[in-house]
Amino acid sequence: MSKKPWDKGIVKVMFSEEEIAVRVKELGEEITRDFKDVEEDIVVVCLLKGSVIFMSDLCRTIKLPLVMDFMTISSYGNEFVSTKEVQIKKDLDESIMGKHVIVVEDIVDSGNTLKTVLKMLGNRGPKTVSLCTLLNKPSRREVEVEVQYVGFEIPDEFVLGYGLDYMQEYRNIPYVGVMGDLSKLED
Repeated sequence: MSKKPWDKGIVKVMFSEEEIAVRVKELGEEITRDFKDVEEDIVVVCLLKGSVIFMSDLCRTIKLPLVMDFMTISSYGNEFVSTKEVQIKKDLDESIMGKHVIVVEDIVDSGNTLKTVLKMLGNRGPKTVSLCTLLNKPSRREVEVEVQYVGFEIPDEFVLGYGLDYMQEYRNIPYVGVMGDLSKLED
């Protein structure tokens, strides 16, 4: 039994490892500038699993004291499109009352899941809630979501790598690639 190549089905690189590193550093510098004078705690909230690689790299570029926390939200399961039913599978460990919250997401697509998450977090009494995404796909937006920090805007293509997955695979690819014909992956 042979294993398939780790990048099987990716037809082109959209953003290289080097391009991502440069942009993540720029985002970290922007966040550092924006929050350098705040007195309250800063909590970076990673939406698992797709955002963990981006969040790890981003936090290393933010030159301020911060706390990291994690949530697992599901609205896709193993589907390609959102079911629009948002489920919290793992909630935050600590209170965000009176703190500056920066939600880190891998990709903003329809906006349905994030709108629900941001509203829920906003109801917990934080000082501010900001959203930072690696990828923004505005052509797929179904609801308005304000994104303060955007790594890259992308067209409506199915992308993988750098945390983004297809059925839990491809997350460890160090670049963002475009997936070709998904039906050929089953071979």
